[in-house]
Amino acid sequence: MGVEALGQAHRGFAFAFTDFGWGGDWYRAHGAMMPDDGLDALRDMDAILFGSAGDPHIPDHLTLWGLRLKICQGFDQYANVRPTRILPGIDAPLKRCGPGDLDWVIVRENSEGEYAGVGGRVHQGHPIEAATDVSIMTRAGVERIMRFAFRLAQSRPRRKLSGSAEWQDAPGRSP
Repeated sequence: MGVEALGQAHRGFAFAFTDFGWGGDWYRAHGAMMPDDGLDALRDMDAILFGSAGDPHIPDHLTLWGLRLKICQGFDQYANVRPTRILPGIDAPLKRCGPGDLDWVIVRENSEGEYAGVGGRVHQGHPIEAATDVSIMTRAGVERIMRFAFRLAQSRPRRKLSGSAEWQDAPGRSP
């Protein structure tokens, strides 16, 4: 069920979409994942629905840094919010789960950690080629995503919050 079908099923609202067509085909035609003024084109939109950007013929660092990180960091979209529920009429991957049994919102940091865009390759094309990926977490970034997640949890019926394994097992974390 796409969002258009959702709008049709619940009368009273509709969606208007603008497809920018940025991605692999755009890269092949223009040598960049999005135009230089891409953020200006997105600035007045109510929401940005970001689909898959990978392409087997374009290195991941180009699709990540040239589109995904450019948009997230350009607008300081620090909260990656992923509602997870089973809708009526959907063949759920969790076979014993029906509508109402699963209603989570997964929140993850979207501009730091692996989304900081720090890393690269050295000695490219040589036998000693190496890649680095640095995960950057600032105190300000951690605090704002935690505050966001707590406020979201407080607004939900069960008012519960669970941390990820990375956070729970973090060195120096106080119990």
